[in-house]
Amino acid sequence: MSRSRQPPLVTGISPNEGIPWTKVTIRGENLGTGPPDLIGLTICGHNCLLTAEWMSASKIVCRVGQAKNDKGDIIVTTKSGGRGTSTVSFKLLKPEKIGILDQSAVWVDEMSYYDMRKDRNKGIPPLSLRPTNPLGVEIEKSKLPQKDLEMLFHGMSADFTSENFSAAWYLIENHSTTSFEQLKMAVNNLKKQANKKNEGSLAYVKGGLSTFFEAQDALSAIHQKLEADGTEKVEGSMTQKLENVLNRASNTADTLFQEVLGRKDKADSTRNALNVLQRFKFLFNLPLNIERNIQKGDYDVVINDYEKAKSLFGKTEVQVFKKYYAEVETRIEALRELLLEKLLETPSTLHDQKRYIRYLSDLHAPGDPAWQCIGAQHKWILQLMHRCKEGHVKDLKGGPGLHSPMLDLDNDVRSSVLGHLSHTASLKRGSSFQPGRDDSWRYKTPHRVAFVEKLTKLVLSQLPNFWKLWISYVNGSLFSETAEKSGQMERSKNVRQRQNDFKKMVQELMQSLVKLTRGALLPFTIRDGDVRQYGGWEGTSGLSGQWLSRAIQTVRLTYESLTALEIPNDMLQTIQDLILDLRVRCVMVTLQHTAEEIKRLAEKEDWIVDNEGLTSLALKGVLECKPGEASVFQQPKTQEEVCQLSVNIMQIFVHCLEQLSTKPDADIDTTHLSVDVSSPDLFGSIHEDFSLTSEQRLLIVLSNCCYLERHTFLNIAEHFEKHSFQGIEKITQVSMASLKELDQRLFENYIELKADPIVGSLEPGIYAGCFDWKDCLPPTGVRNYLKEALVNIIAVHAEVFTISKELVPRVLTKVVEAVSEELSRLMQCVSSFSKNGALQARLEIYALRDAVVIYLTPESKSSFKQALEVLPQLSSGADKKLLEELLNKFKSNMHLQLTCFQAASSAMMKT
Repeated sequence: MSRSRQPPLVTGISPNEGIPWTKVTIRGENLGTGPPDLIGLTICGHNCLLTAEWMSASKIVCRVGQAKNDKGDIIVTTKSGGRGTSTVSFKLLKPEKIGILDQSAVWVDEMSYYDMRKDRNKGIPPLSLRPTNPLGVEIEKSKLPQKDLEMLFHGMSADFTSENFSAAWYLIENHSTTSFEQLKMAVNNLKKQANKKNEGSLAYVKGGLSTFFEAQDALSAIHQKLEADGTEKVEGSMTQKLENVLNRASNTADTLFQEVLGRKDKADSTRNALNVLQRFKFLFNLPLNIERNIQKGDYDVVINDYEKAKSLFGKTEVQVFKKYYAEVETRIEALRELLLEKLLETPSTLHDQKRYIRYLSDLHAPGDPAWQCIGAQHKWILQLMHRCKEGHVKDLKGGPGLHSPMLDLDNDVRSSVLGHLSHTASLKRGSSFQPGRDDSWRYKTPHRVAFVEKLTKLVLSQLPNFWKLWISYVNGSLFSETAEKSGQMERSKNVRQRQNDFKKMVQELMQSLVKLTRGALLPFTIRDGDVRQYGGWEGTSGLSGQWLSRAIQTVRLTYESLTALEIPNDMLQTIQDLILDLRVRCVMVTLQHTAEEIKRLAEKEDWIVDNEGLTSLALKGVLECKPGEASVFQQPKTQEEVCQLSVNIMQIFVHCLEQLSTKPDADIDTTHLSVDVSSPDLFGSIHEDFSLTSEQRLLIVLSNCCYLERHTFLNIAEHFEKHSFQGIEKITQVSMASLKELDQRLFENYIELKADPIVGSLEPGIYAGCFDWKDCLPPTGVRNYLKEALVNIIAVHAEVFTISKELVPRVLTKVVEAVSEELSRLMQCVSSFSKNGALQARLEIYALRDAVVIYLTPESKSSFKQALEVLPQLSSGADKKLLEELLNKFKSNMHLQLTCFQAASSAMMKT
């Protein structure tokens, strides 16, 4: 069963104790929606649903039935809420037995009859019957011997009917272990019994009132029967005699009390006259009382007195009353004018406005004061907005100090919700605007941004009360109950007529807010006719993307605050359009500023690139779409412009990298240049006293090119796609093509710088000391020229590894290709080899190949193969054994130097 309401909860029952069939009233919460909804009611476990009478959702009346439990909860069960709970309980008392001599106004039920024959005291005469427990608490017999008690209370008795009754003896004997709280209850029980006896026959009459009414009805029926029989007309009959006696008694009573009744009538007349005089006194003093209460501000008292006087003397025909009542009306009319004047005063709080409107409503003021107040508030807000603009423009032209009241952000902006805007990260890092790290940036806010923040704060401080005042006007909560009932139809008619007028008011406020903001931030978007009213910011430079981003955040917070007031979206659409235009403008300005900054990147001391390879583009918050906002790139024209600016930025950046790689050492200071953009330490891992060579700069630029290709461009493309940008393919293609072209050109330059010296040293080293392949001694090891070449390759490895680990395989494979190709050429130029010469050549070729085996490519492997094919084959096993021993000796001696190739090998295997 589906439940749409909370379970029933019983919080009270009256009375909370009684005998069976006692009528009780149950109170609580969610006790049902109607009689059909009530499906169960139990008290102390007994079903009382048959006698239940549902009164309301918080009240049920029923009778308690017979139950086994002496005390229990009251459980209500409904269809809508299910089985309920109870915070109170009901105590079921046993019915009091009526003795033989007890008065009773009703017929005694035989089941409740006090049968003396079954009582243990049946031998005692009826007049000596007494209650067995007069205190009404549980009796606990004492264990003290009876003889000790008789000695302690000599001459006394524990029988409360005895003249020598001792209360102490009775308590020791029957209540020696009874607690003090129970004894206090016993005192209350004794008081109740005494009060019951003092009431006497009055209580008896109250208890049997229904019986007396029944007896009266019976006598009336007998009288009617006698009249029908005609016996009362018989002279000397019983009824005739009774009537004569009653008539004489009535006449005698009238004679006795006629004087008393006369005095009573005269006193009543005097009392009525005094009451009338008291009424007149209220009217005579009312004008003066109204003046005094108005001066004290007790308008509620004035209204109550006026309503009272109006009900008493509003339609009087007495001239004196008319005169004084007219004076009251004059005072009330003056009060209406005073309250209306206070209502239309600005500024004013919403509480005061509601109070004055309610007073005027109770005084039945002519017209519609609430609507007049709404109109006054609308004009006041418009005036405040234009005064704010005029004040900022005046301060801008007059050149105020940093602590000008119009720019006192510490009081105006920082104290408001908008004052807590977090400063964008772009203002903290490299850009043309670099404020200090302290709070001084707050006083450097541009006038136009400060104006927008103050304007939005002003709107947010006034518009919520303005909107709430309208809501109260619509739902009628501005008026009192009497005024609501009397003017409900008329106000509902007015509300329907006023809705369009109020909508125009809100739209005018929103348009003024938007136009004033556009005049400050987007002056080119307002019409020429509105420039004078909403512009006036001439002579100021354009705002940067960082300040536009802050202004966007301000306007967004304003829109969210207005949306929270449940203002319809169609009234706020102009603000959405403003936000979209500001976002587009911010994107364009930021991209243009970025392109200009990148052009000067080569001349800057601290060129810093962040983890994503991006410069300081503060566009993340601008590009993100808040609820209800459209994408920045929804217009094709915007996409085309952004695409062109992005391509331009990438090409300028690539050109800047080329400049950095080709400038002479004296023209550039790279002391703060990050060595590896892919490493976590991006902000100066090279010490300031370390100067970079041209080869190292080439490597740094190559490393940045790799990072741009693998990460930055992909991240940019991902961000553009995330924000529904369509021209990302063009940006990526053009950027990648320019970057790859630069990368290839710089790489070839670096290989030429590093490989040519190593290749050029091979031939002089081979033939040093007039070495001849035809006539040479048996080989004793690898000659020094090859070791020198390996050391040079290791030096290249170290240099590249220091700059970027990812470039090591790419550089060394090309170096090894050049060395292997030169070695193969030199071998092929030898006309003939002796046995020892062939063994020496094979040893050196094997040593070089095994040392750089991880960097071998198909081209280098082919070069080594061609060099080995020129050499004669080893015929004897002794030569092969000698070759192996010399090769192992070389690897053992050069183990430390060749470790870098082994570490690279293990790293490459892991990756």
